[in-house]
Amino acid sequence: MTSRSLLRLALAGAVVTGMTALATAPAAAGNNPNAVPVRLLALNDFHGNLEPPTGSSGRMVDENGQTVEAGGATHVAAHMKALTDKNTIGVAQGDLIGATPLISAAYHDEPSVEFLGNIGIKVAAVGNHEFDEGYAELRRIMKGGCHPVDGCSPAGAWKGARYDYVGANVLFKNPSEKSPVAFDAAAQKLLKDWGVPALPPVSVKWMNGVPIGFIGLVTQTTPGIVTAEGIKDLKFVDEVKAANVASKLLKLFGVKAQVVLVHEGDQVTPGQSPDACSAIPGAGNRIATQVDPEIDMVLSGHSHQAYKCVVKDPAGNDRLYSQGGSFGRVITQVDFQVNKRSRDIMRDTVTADNHVVTRTIKDDDTDTFLKVWKDRVAPVANKPVGRITADIPTAAAPSGETPLGDLIADGQLAATKTGGNAQVALMNPGGVRMPLTFAGSPAGEGDGVVTYGEAFSVQPFNNLMQVVTLTGAQLKTVLEQQFVGGPNAQPFQKILQPSANLTYTYSTGAAWGSKVSNITIDGAPVTDAQQIRVAANNFLVGGGDAFAAFKDGTDVWSGPLDIDAFVDHLTKNSPVSPPVTNRITVTP
Repeated sequence: MTSRSLLRLALAGAVVTGMTALATAPAAAGNNPNAVPVRLLALNDFHGNLEPPTGSSGRMVDENGQTVEAGGATHVAAHMKALTDKNTIGVAQGDLIGATPLISAAYHDEPSVEFLGNIGIKVAAVGNHEFDEGYAELRRIMKGGCHPVDGCSPAGAWKGARYDYVGANVLFKNPSEKSPVAFDAAAQKLLKDWGVPALPPVSVKWMNGVPIGFIGLVTQTTPGIVTAEGIKDLKFVDEVKAANVASKLLKLFGVKAQVVLVHEGDQVTPGQSPDACSAIPGAGNRIATQVDPEIDMVLSGHSHQAYKCVVKDPAGNDRLYSQGGSFGRVITQVDFQVNKRSRDIMRDTVTADNHVVTRTIKDDDTDTFLKVWKDRVAPVANKPVGRITADIPTAAAPSGETPLGDLIADGQLAATKTGGNAQVALMNPGGVRMPLTFAGSPAGEGDGVVTYGEAFSVQPFNNLMQVVTLTGAQLKTVLEQQFVGGPNAQPFQKILQPSANLTYTYSTGAAWGSKVSNITIDGAPVTDAQQIRVAANNFLVGGGDAFAAFKDGTDVWSGPLDIDAFVDHLTKNSPVSPPVTNRITVTP
């Protein structure tokens, strides 16, 4: 097949390019004159961690079973350079941006996307966090232009990502919507009964004279874990079905070497080597074992775990299934050979290695890059906003409450009483990203000082605070939806963090629907018919995290950003002490 034929594919980002030599020697092809060597270097769930992540987020068990400090852009760049040869394609499995530290988030993650282009990423699946600011903002990140509200960053007009974002299972809800992806007649015929792609489904890269096809997928649970408004025109369909359509699309144009980059994965048995097959079969394994046999390997993300497995495809052949942790702590290296005649991957040549990104080497160019962005964000990040009397942790009490979650809920209630007439507040636990520590901020303001940057690390999503009216019965349903079972898709228990004036009891042994009792507000029992103004962020109000009953709320009022509510509470109540986690009572 000619490059002209492949270019007709024109998948608006499914770019067919030649790779230039970057370093050292190629992956070995042995003595087979028909074998073309290819190396993939993969990252997943980077989440804008340009600076070395701290605490448990910055540690990794290595292949020797030792826990080491890992991650940070200067170290990622150095390891990428050391592993890159002239046959290398850099790839990623989503959540490269979103839920990011202030150094990246202050400029809508443009610094992180620029860095990833600098280190050679060429293709990335979208993750759910790529939709944190909505589909339109994702398109801006992909294609370029200044932010519509905040304008250009200090670096000037954004030029767009230098890698392709792909998402085969992201479609428009409206079948009459015009896709931003350009297809030729053959592709249009194949996709006629499938739907209208909102993103390029595939990207094709040339390596040593053969095309390699990459299929992007994001977890189909995305609508339940991002803000509803930003993706209101999109639907996220089954990953396996989408991968199979994309595989046929590649095959239609003669691309037989096929790699899935999927933002979905599995949990692991703790404490294992990153090269162990420690994955516990779940949503990721379903995809890895069920997608079309034409697909040669599945590189995953989303669960923030490191594993390297070989699974069987539907034809009974071996297929690589791996993931590389998160926050830039692991780079997955995959070496293989492609048969020049068949243009397919020779699966018996596939080898993989999860390299821990130790902090033993660094890249000077990235050091300089990082310093520029740290200087740009420093005046905002280092501003003191309050004080704390002791660590305020995210470790949960037996009830599921955390001191920091309770504190955030208290701040949200205070911020929404005036204007929204809020009576109680509830905070989703997944939105609390980091603890507050007493030992002093990185900026060195002194023990107990909380800077804006530290507060932002706790609440990095820029969600909007909203207030809705729920009946007492609807509030009880929301609280029931914290638990597995019933008319929700909760995969595991998620305890909402309540403001201090909201108390209740739940029974671990009771059936779903009867688990929650004794709900009180300001000490008074709640009745089923009672009208209650409940404050929560717009993610929860839109039904996020499977709390669908929030969508039954009426009289929506929108207030400040959640980070602003949190900062205001710290400022007005300093010094702040850790709340006592006694708002929820647990019974057998």
